[in-house]
Amino acid sequence: MRAVLQRVTRGSVTVDGEVVGAIDRPGLVALVAATHDDGPAEAAAMARKIAELRILADERSVLDDGAPVLVVSQFTLYGETRKGRRPSWSAAAPGPVAEPLVDAVVAALRARGVEVATGRFGAQMQVELVNDGPFTVLVDV
Repeated sequence: MRAVLQRVTRGSVTVDGEVVGAIDRPGLVALVAATHDDGPAEAAAMARKIAELRILADERSVLDDGAPVLVVSQFTLYGETRKGRRPSWSAAAPGPVAEPLVDAVVAALRARGVEVATGRFGAQMQVELVNDGPFTVLVDV
């Protein structure tokens, strides 16, 4: 699995003019993608990284601060752009594989007591956020 984690002061996801997920205080926006050979172990490891990485203010984690996380599925994180002018998406897991894995990340975060908001899998989403720092990291598990 792969994620782009952005430290934010707030973030939201809108689908068809409706806000479907939002965090309104400092936390993380996690753009999350799965590849073909990912499974429950990778989803658990990703949730652990999101919850425990010390990337908030004063080198604190989401768990340390009780900070919220906005999780947004984003298969394009596995886009291959080395050849040609059109990205290849072949490394991204198909929806029936990826959706349960992203859901498992969300469930594992919630099981740890993390407040989680989400986008809508497979939807055309508008993601708004205010990056704090700016601070952005790429996580592969």
